[in-house]
Amino acid sequence: MGLFNNFIGIDMGTSNTKIYYKDRGIVLREPTVVAIDNYDETIRAAGNEAKEMLGRTPKDITAVRPIQDGVIADLTSTETMLRRFVKEVCGTSFFSKPRAVIAVPFNVTEVERHAVKQAAAGAGVRDPRTVDEPMAAAIGAGLPIAEATGSMIVDIGGGLTEVAVISYQGIVSSCSVKIAGDDFDDAIVDYVRRKYNIAIGGRTAEEVKINIGSAYPYENEGRELIKGRNIIDGLPRELEITASEVREALSDSVAAILEAVRSTLEKTPPELSADLIERGIMLCGGSALLRGIDTVIAQETGMPVYIAPEPTDCVAIGAGMMLEHIDEFDNDDSYGYRMA
Repeated sequence: MGLFNNFIGIDMGTSNTKIYYKDRGIVLREPTVVAIDNYDETIRAAGNEAKEMLGRTPKDITAVRPIQDGVIADLTSTETMLRRFVKEVCGTSFFSKPRAVIAVPFNVTEVERHAVKQAAAGAGVRDPRTVDEPMAAAIGAGLPIAEATGSMIVDIGGGLTEVAVISYQGIVSSCSVKIAGDDFDDAIVDYVRRKYNIAIGGRTAEEVKINIGSAYPYENEGRELIKGRNIIDGLPRELEITASEVREALSDSVAAILEAVRSTLEKTPPELSADLIERGIMLCGGSALLRGIDTVIAQETGMPVYIAPEPTDCVAIGAGMMLEHIDEFDNDDSYGYRMA
């Protein structure tokens, strides 16, 4: 891997981090989790290994998520985690240091944007650049962003949902809500606790969401056996939860996402609204895979709704595709991408 051949696109999400390598596609998918030694504050593990420790660590180790709601909550942990990931993908020599485009939420502050670049530089990235996630997602989903017509993207990630209408390489209207996949898990945890007095962990809730969760009724709905702790007597318990109960638990979170879609459409110019009626809405992000969420949005808006072919990878793919034109972005503001 030569000095001029290392180009990577990074989607450093709340739940998962993906890295796109030029000409090779997605080469890394790891949970955005680190395990910290409480005595010397060193990083004991990152990614899949650290996620396995969530809720199971001894007192001397804490497993945490260094990215919260799409922005860096712990700079040191983020930098160390990213260094491990970049090393795995690109190697360790000076000549293997990559150039990178890193996707960030559309509404981050300049301080938060700078923190992302600082973490990337500390992880060994040369000349890190940032791009707004809705734009990267739209590119990765194959939307015609360069045309003077409207395209709508709804990116439902782990900690944040971003909705944007894009036209002629720019974001015309947008809305962000801190409701996404992690909130789905929390809603299931809260529902089981309230209704059954059973405490379950986030990983159990995530499994329930994946196995039987939905935003709209579907055929052959099943049940899921879950295990937890009775909050009254403290003893282990197990119970069966139905798909309809999970849907009830998720209803408020789904409603918040629908409101973000409505808000964005209300701010969209009429000329572009006409385009959207024809083109529809594109969903991406890992939580776009929740059963029936496309149906609910279609019913709410009266517009066709599609799920991107690779919904979990759209942001990383889009950031990677932008690497092909990184020097043009540097010199020509007419491209309209918010890239800095």
